[in-house]
Amino acid sequence: MLSLLKRPRRNRKTAAIRSLVRETTLTAEDLVAPFFIQEGEGKRDAIATLPGVYRLSLDELLKEVTQLHLAGIQAVAIFPVIDSSLKDPEGSLAFDANGLVLRAVRLLKKELPDLCLITDIALDPYTSHGHDGVLDAYFNVANDPTVDRLVEMALLHAEAGVDLVAPSDMMDGRVFAIRKGLDKSGFSDVGILSYAAKYASSLYGPFRDALGSSLQYGDKKRYQMDPANVREALLEARLDEEEGADLLMVKPALFYLDVIARLHAQTHLPIAAYHVSGEYAMVMAAEQLGMLRARDVFYEALLSVKRAGASVIFSYATPLLVLGSDCLRRDPLLTKR
Repeated sequence: MLSLLKRPRRNRKTAAIRSLVRETTLTAEDLVAPFFIQEGEGKRDAIATLPGVYRLSLDELLKEVTQLHLAGIQAVAIFPVIDSSLKDPEGSLAFDANGLVLRAVRLLKKELPDLCLITDIALDPYTSHGHDGVLDAYFNVANDPTVDRLVEMALLHAEAGVDLVAPSDMMDGRVFAIRKGLDKSGFSDVGILSYAAKYASSLYGPFRDALGSSLQYGDKKRYQMDPANVREALLEARLDEEEGADLLMVKPALFYLDVIARLHAQTHLPIAAYHVSGEYAMVMAAEQLGMLRARDVFYEALLSVKRAGASVIFSYATPLLVLGSDCLRRDPLLTKR
């Protein structure tokens, strides 16, 4: 008889009651908006494989970021689109003191000083071969020479004013080396968001199309993680935490919710998750076919990432969720169709 009195549906009766008992919330403050930037002025080039996402010149970037910041977005991540003719095997352009990313950081920090700026610390946007580091004589990515270059890159970004550097290369020991380099150079207040568990996923294709950084040979399985492994991800994360990481990233997000949950149980550091280009593109393609409503699917998808234990979510769906919509302030799943 007592079981008949316990009726969970009473807590679902109205929107007001549902909001009172909701266990997980998703707000604009949880999201990081990734941006692809390019040289030029007044440029806003659509990316065919990422509907609704653009390659932006810096003036257009400022307009977009300002709009999102006013809507509640507190952080953005910047990824450079480099002319292929300027790339070389060493990724030399990554170390240009007046490079595209550094100018973007200076511009945004000048105009939006309260915004959190995150920059990618990796060589693949700049290398002619598309890999994330310096190659050895056997055309494999050499760990230690790559780490040295990543430290140099992180220092340039710190000098420009970035808040978080985000090494995404999966080299061993790079978090310790970057932390040591930043501290030694007086940038102890610059944080490290480590891509601690970055899997060798099939979902990165649209991102590589956007950057024009497709691999010229081989794959990244020698340094990115095997999608079959979870305990290895926990080990990678623990090592990065011990080396000085301030936040830990799992990438991709939706296919690896179990990894996020396991990591959440292991660490007290904030966990970030990257809702990657393939995860975004699949939903947009389905909406174009009239199969579903992308905004509502993205809300539900990112809510699941938050529920799994991530407190920071990178997503290309961020503008769709926060601009011209009250999606993050109401339950879109109950919106009348």
